[in-house]
Amino acid sequence: MPGPVLHLGATVLCSHGGTATPTAPFPRVTVSGQPVVTLASPYVIAGCPFVTPSGNGPCVTAQYVTSAARVFAGGVPVLLQDSMAVCAPTGTPTLNLVVQPRVIGS
Repeated sequence: MPGPVLHLGATVLCSHGGTATPTAPFPRVTVSGQPVVTLASPYVIAGCPFVTPSGNGPCVTAQYVTSAARVFAGGVPVLLQDSMAVCAPTGTPTLNLVVQPRVIGS
């Protein structure tokens, strides 16, 4: 499904409110003046307040599992606003809240 392309400045949170930041955006392709993020880039999560009774801790990293099917940067699919990620070690999804509105991918 078409959707806005994720970039370095997009607001991405874990399900508990921690801030997710891509560790390796693709600098050769930019939207709104910031690098796009591809499926290959893991995210780090800071400030997740979740503490489970089982002791597996708060969200620390996230890896996207879905992406654009027809838009690539450097041969790797770019992430879209509706792309899904899984946080580790909790297994919860991320929330892609604020993205640039100009570039749409599918």
